[in-house]
Amino acid sequence: MMMLAGCQNNTQNSQEMKESAPLQEVAGRKNFGSAHALVTTPQPCVMIATWDKDKNPDVMMAAWAGQYDSKEIVISLSKHKTTDNLELTKAFTVSFADERTVKESDYLGMVSGNDVPDKVAKCGFTVTPSPNVDAPIINEYPLTLECKVVSWENGCLIGEVVNMSADPSILDAGGKVDLALLKPIVFDASGVCYRALGDVVGKAWDAGKGI
Repeated sequence: MMMLAGCQNNTQNSQEMKESAPLQEVAGRKNFGSAHALVTTPQPCVMIATWDKDKNPDVMMAAWAGQYDSKEIVISLSKHKTTDNLELTKAFTVSFADERTVKESDYLGMVSGNDVPDKVAKCGFTVTPSPNVDAPIINEYPLTLECKVVSWENGCLIGEVVNMSADPSILDAGGKVDLALLKPIVFDASGVCYRALGDVVGKAWDAGKGI
């Protein structure tokens, strides 16, 4: 997957170049321009968990995230309590908001840990220290990536995934993660809402063979 519109410096330079030329309308379509919120959607609702200096867990939701390499992820982050924690621990976990945790996940994205230090507990969430990185695992999220910070600069966080762990409740008969059981949600920037992932509509590297 390409790195998303996350690395703010490069994105800003690219946008400035595009804005230097007058916008041409695309015939037969409604044109919104580059400033419209619907840039890359749907977007994953990733939940980033870190420890603060007192080993209190903090969790925030981020939507500008994606796979950067075979074992790396990229997330666009402005300055938050999370980024302060990352500078201390050089580690974090990433989980995925799902249908069961819409209310709690949205709350964790709305409220800063600087203002509500116990916001994780307020959600009724429980925590297990990761055995592989210096970060908390949120037990209520059944799929978690344990990550080490590779770099964080210009608003672009790159993390190395050292382990992925999954609760047995989201595994299929063959022991693989089944998204139908996980029921992850995505952020719809156009509707400003969360949507559940839909049904399987084709097999990868197979659906196109009929052409």
